[in-house]
Amino acid sequence: MPFNHNDHYHPLLLDHLPPGPGIALDVGCGTGRFARRLAATGMAVEAVDVSAAMVEAASGLGSPGPGKIVYRQADVTTDALPEQHYDFISCLASLHHMPFETVAKLRRALVPGGVLVVLGLARPSTPVDWARAIAAVPVNTLARLVVYAGERLNGGPEDGPKAPVVDDYPTLAEVRRESARLLPGSTVRPLLFWRTLITYREHGDGDPTGG
Repeated sequence: MPFNHNDHYHPLLLDHLPPGPGIALDVGCGTGRFARRLAATGMAVEAVDVSAAMVEAASGLGSPGPGKIVYRQADVTTDALPEQHYDFISCLASLHHMPFETVAKLRRALVPGGVLVVLGLARPSTPVDWARAIAAVPVNTLARLVVYAGERLNGGPEDGPKAPVVDDYPTLAEVRRESARLLPGSTVRPLLFWRTLITYREHGDGDPTGG
């Protein structure tokens, strides 16, 4: 497959796993690449996606173990989530398909000490943001060439369902403001390749939205 900006950051996201095996929720799992990385660490993984085609494709690839993966079609914006249940919740390039306020619901689903990581997209807000976005262009081109060469050597790209594309992203300033409001104590870190990482650890001090 082409160089995938989200897959590139899997190791960074795994660095935020809390210690010990536990239960993970992967929101917008797509074809299950990150869910399988989580299962490989020993986490029991619930992987959800609104697309039945994505869930079917992911289910056919199984789990590398030792943790098990349960795939299901679900919409976290409308479907119920158990409160104080998950040790780790990941949301990769899917929050911009939902209202940002969904993070408050994900927060309530974390056990005390649980971690939420959101790898998202945001439009630049400042000259520094724009400089970072421009600097990513030549690096991205080189990475794509390397991946393309590897695909040619290995018989071509993989087939499979494609995730929907949305071009309307919040600004980085909006992400910072809403993260501070809904996930107090969270960090917002701009990354290369036009991605932003939100990390939050639940301290069990209540819901800032009053819900």
